[in-house]
Amino acid sequence: MPRLSEETRAKRRDHVLTSAWTCFTEKGFHATSMDDVIAATGMSSSAVYRHFRSKDELIRASAESGLGLVHDTFVRLLAVRPTPSPAQTLATLVDELRARTEHPRYDMTRLAVQAWAEALGNPQVRELAREQYTQARQRLTELAERWKAEGHLHPDADPAAAAAALFALIPGLIISHHLITDVTLKELTNGLAGLGTALRDVE
Repeated sequence: MPRLSEETRAKRRDHVLTSAWTCFTEKGFHATSMDDVIAATGMSSSAVYRHFRSKDELIRASAESGLGLVHDTFVRLLAVRPTPSPAQTLATLVDELRARTEHPRYDMTRLAVQAWAEALGNPQVRELAREQYTQARQRLTELAERWKAEGHLHPDADPAAAAAALFALIPGLIISHHLITDVTLKELTNGLAGLGTALRDVE
């Protein structure tokens, strides 16, 4: 049998992974079996196990993909010149989160929620989540430092604090989407503007 090229091997691995995302979106991490994933791929069991030796490996890879989306968004924003304003960044974040829910077979925000739960009892996933989110906040802090330098933030503003506040919105947006209703960009910006006025004198 001829050896697979690296490109073919990568494509098959991605196919297994995205097939697992479909199963995890429908059933969750722990209700999904490897047989479910194998059936979803349409591949032989030996071909699937060649790429992922266990469901735990699939869970870790899925968690890494789901958790890394926010970090990747901020990396792309940092590459844009001129630097996107806070309002533009917020709009991009809302659009990106919405886009991650619209794939016909899987929902990456569901994977992120499951990864949060998995992180509570799985040290490997917890460290993965800590690393991904720490890096995401660092990238967002870099954006906030640019905002301050460009006059978008008050001269006395703490960029790290601004980044922490904006970053903390992300889980709430995802939870609202799945359990209540989507928060619109207008609601979000109006609410933040109102709270900014109300909290101005808080020390």
